[in-house]
Amino acid sequence: MDFYAINSLRENHAGWSLLRAQNAPLALTFFMAAFTSPNQRNLGRQELIDALDDVLFGLRDSEGEDRFPRPAGEYLDDWASDERRWLRKYYVPGEDEPRYDLTAASEDVIRWVENLRGREFVATQSRLTSIFAVLKQLVQQSETDPEVRLAELQRQRDGIDAEMQRIRDGNVRVMTGPEALDHLQQLTTLAKDLLSDFREVEQNFRKLDRQVREQIATWDGTQGELLQSIFDNQQDISSSLQGRTFQGFWDYLMSPQLRNELQDLLHRATQIEALATSDMQAVANLHQDWLPAVEQTQATVRQLSQQMRRLLDDKVFLENKRIMQLIRSIESGALGNRDAPPSGAFMEIDAPSVDVVLPFERPLYEPSRKILVDDSVETADDDDVDASALFGQFFVDKERLRANIDAVLAEAEQATLAEVTETYPLSQGLAEVVAYYQLATESDWATINPEQSQQLLWQLPDGTTREATIEQIIFGRPA
Repeated sequence: MDFYAINSLRENHAGWSLLRAQNAPLALTFFMAAFTSPNQRNLGRQELIDALDDVLFGLRDSEGEDRFPRPAGEYLDDWASDERRWLRKYYVPGEDEPRYDLTAASEDVIRWVENLRGREFVATQSRLTSIFAVLKQLVQQSETDPEVRLAELQRQRDGIDAEMQRIRDGNVRVMTGPEALDHLQQLTTLAKDLLSDFREVEQNFRKLDRQVREQIATWDGTQGELLQSIFDNQQDISSSLQGRTFQGFWDYLMSPQLRNELQDLLHRATQIEALATSDMQAVANLHQDWLPAVEQTQATVRQLSQQMRRLLDDKVFLENKRIMQLIRSIESGALGNRDAPPSGAFMEIDAPSVDVVLPFERPLYEPSRKILVDDSVETADDDDVDASALFGQFFVDKERLRANIDAVLAEAEQATLAEVTETYPLSQGLAEVVAYYQLATESDWATINPEQSQQLLWQLPDGTTREATIEQIIFGRPA
């Protein structure tokens, strides 16, 4: 990213505006207490007002009544406005009370602020292990040579056999306390990252929904092209990183085997002795925290499909209605003229016919004729042509001419071009006169009087004199 991209984010990004806001501590404290800490979404307005009133009561008691003077409802409206975009305000069909949810930008800010506190224990070993595991999977799953992949699988089998033999011999290696804490911290971090991904996927689907509505409302092509464009946009969202993550979790929810396996692993993780002092309640309910996020994202996808079908149905209905109106108008006109039909031919309809083309009617092939072009160039006799004019070019210095004008105007309020050339004679002939003309047209302090004329004289190098009659040009001293 360059300077301009970063400056654009500073001016337009909702997360950056949240960090720069004067009441950012209040907003972030409330967002954490209402949304991220209890992992709640889609809260009603009155519920949020009650929660914010509790937060404001505690802050006003410690900071003073004038610290946050506005009521809770005004804070919510301000944070959900188009200028802030820290909260998303929307209505659920069948309900009059608005609902609120965090935006992806606000959640990113909350995660960043939480990381500013630092961590007593930083996970490094588990991250290194994960890097090696992902790198191995990337290399092995991308290998196209069967022999190499079989050799890798054989090596893994040998390692598993050796590990099983060590366990039979009584050499059971158990993860130490620091290693268990390392992996636990990475587990909770990944779980929070996945929740952020779901909110971002939902936001991307809402953008797609808004683009589809605008596209259908302004579409003037065929319905097939419209559907192709919509499905292409939906495929772009589904194939993104967030889209694939969402699809993977949706497959997990639809697979009883994977769901039972995850629940069993989470339950066994809570029984590890090395983690007895840690808060394992969040780990045990890890899969339950994902359910609201996945369901909300899936509801957005369903809303997109329903909206697309409803808008297309409305468009088809309007087109059919227009066709029926045309048919009714034709029928009404025919019935009106049934008793007194117009005389003569009042309508022409092309009769069905078949174009008969006999094979022998086609002309035979005729090769194209080659046109000969005489491209020979005769050398002209240029002995009596004077080519010195091609090399006798010169340059008219307009700065020198401007200095001549300023020198004359230093002693007078205004001066004509004839007076300037009397003081500084023309040395480059007509070209110099044209340059003076250009200076006069470009200057705000010069006037060209077409009703008056003036004569200019100059002498050629051979001693002859030339005279030109031009319009009167008057130069004035700048104010």
